[in-house]
Amino acid sequence: MQIPAELEIARGLPPLDCPVAEAERYTRWLATHHYENFNVASWLLPKRLHQHFYNLYAYCRWADDLGDEIADPAGALELLEGWDQELRGCYAGRPSHPVFVALRQTILACDIPIEPFSDLLVAFRQDQTVHRYPTWNGVLGYCRYSANPVGRLVLYLCGYRDAERQQLSDATCTALQLANFWQDVGRDLDKGRIYIPLEALAAHGLSEDDIVARRFDARYVSLMKELIARTRGLFEQGMPLAGRVDSALRVDIEMFSRGGLAVLDSIEAIGYNTLQHRPSIPKSKQLQLLIRALFQRLFAQDSVAAAAVPSPGRMAIVAGGCLPSNIKKAPGDTTGDVTRSYAECRRVAKNSASNFYYAFFMLPQTKRDALCALYAFMRLVDDVSDTVGSEADKRRGLVCWRAALDAAVAGDVSGHPILPAFADTIERFHIPPRYFHDLISGAEMDLTVGNYTTFERLREYCYRVAGTVGLTCLHVFGYDDPHAPELAEKLGIAFQLTNILRDVPKDYEMGRIYIPQEDLEKFGVRPEELARGPLTPALRDLFAFEAGHALDFYREGVKLIPDVHSDARAALWALARIYSSLLRRIETRGYDVFSERVRLSTPEKTGILLRARLGWYSQHNVLEERDRDRRRPGGTLLGRRAG
Repeated sequence: MQIPAELEIARGLPPLDCPVAEAERYTRWLATHHYENFNVASWLLPKRLHQHFYNLYAYCRWADDLGDEIADPAGALELLEGWDQELRGCYAGRPSHPVFVALRQTILACDIPIEPFSDLLVAFRQDQTVHRYPTWNGVLGYCRYSANPVGRLVLYLCGYRDAERQQLSDATCTALQLANFWQDVGRDLDKGRIYIPLEALAAHGLSEDDIVARRFDARYVSLMKELIARTRGLFEQGMPLAGRVDSALRVDIEMFSRGGLAVLDSIEAIGYNTLQHRPSIPKSKQLQLLIRALFQRLFAQDSVAAAAVPSPGRMAIVAGGCLPSNIKKAPGDTTGDVTRSYAECRRVAKNSASNFYYAFFMLPQTKRDALCALYAFMRLVDDVSDTVGSEADKRRGLVCWRAALDAAVAGDVSGHPILPAFADTIERFHIPPRYFHDLISGAEMDLTVGNYTTFERLREYCYRVAGTVGLTCLHVFGYDDPHAPELAEKLGIAFQLTNILRDVPKDYEMGRIYIPQEDLEKFGVRPEELARGPLTPALRDLFAFEAGHALDFYREGVKLIPDVHSDARAALWALARIYSSLLRRIETRGYDVFSERVRLSTPEKTGILLRARLGWYSQHNVLEERDRDRRRPGGTLLGRRAG
């Protein structure tokens, strides 16, 4: 391939087909002199691995620069194609370029397959044609090719080829890539690229034009906080990898994660303004990280793994989101494990005294137990964000639950007593795990988002914490109509909007305002008025407006009742009736949510359940028409007051 003159790393490049020793001198020089926040191979690595690390780095650095340092995209694509041909020639035993002359020795010594190398080129080619990513899936898909292969190459180098370590490595490498994206927003803009998902921008009231114009304001700060929180979660998820490699490698593996976390800390330290500034990690900070890693290596050999991986039967999270285990695995007795786990799930659901628990009794035993398992998982996740404690502890708790979810889906249910039943329910009713990841993302929003600018932004939150509940329950209820998931999501959102309206003062005390800012401004209500009242005419009108939103979702969502399987309709009707009755109670009290918490009495709930049990229910009587119609002309259903 023709080496372009403007490529800086080509200076001092040996000739083609040079001896191995000369090629390795070049890769060593490149790795130790090219700018990086951290050295590619620290002095702590076993000396036998140093040259192999240099060779891998040289391949990655060259591929990256061929894509990034060439101004013409067509020219860059042509060079990357040439690099791909060099790679295939190397694997065919005919290396020519000095980097491949050196790399050939590493490939043979460590038996590395071609896929990680070729995957990297997919990402570099993509950079030439794709400059915006509408969704998170798109960005993570890019990381799958741009970052994760690097971690897998390092594992091959160290002699590890198992799927478990590769998954941990993928989490770390994706996090590192994201951290680089967030610190390099300004630099990437200079190249015409935006790696922040456009859906994330929109969720914070930002547009692509705002980023291109480098408009730094509170919206961007809020966005960056969310991006950083999500990235920290991935770092925590991958942290156990350092405890699952040879002690001689542990410090360097951990330093990758610690370095990435330091990048996130640096972003916070500059006030999140990565549109106009690029954070840097001072040498003193690098030294602190190294000392910390050395301390853990010398005095706490297994501390990384122990801190990040839940011990059998218990979840390392804040109080309130964890129950002590009384379930121990017995080889060959998995049936007993699942049975005891379902009993634990029933206990969690019963002790919560939730409206959901009472409605479960309308269901056959198998579906009832399944909903208890789902509820237990969701309850414990929710408890993490609602329990008193530091934000860092809560974030770690949610990271643990996310890791436990992935482990349970993969077959490891040792993290908590409820997990055997939870995993059994997911498998039995074919529930997509992504719904639970979305649920955890909603709990994470409670740690990072204190208010919502628009109703659409609030709706995203409601989908995550409640729409997902409707969707998972729908799989247990059973359905055949393809429109059923949309209705289940709407009904879940209706329940959440009811809870939000009922708990306005309680949520304010916790530092959360769910009433959209645009609605507060529309009705002339100051946020502090949500604390304890008094109930002014403006507040009453605001709450009536929000109730109208909820009612719209109820009216759509209850269309689901005849679409679920017949043995689940009574339970679904009872749930919809109980929650919509709460909304109706708020309305009949004149929207006074301050004097006392709105609730239904036990006799009222019993009457609803009895009515459902006797079959005196339908889609049409779940919402009482006289209550629904007792509204002002042009009232909340039209989204405005009359007059």
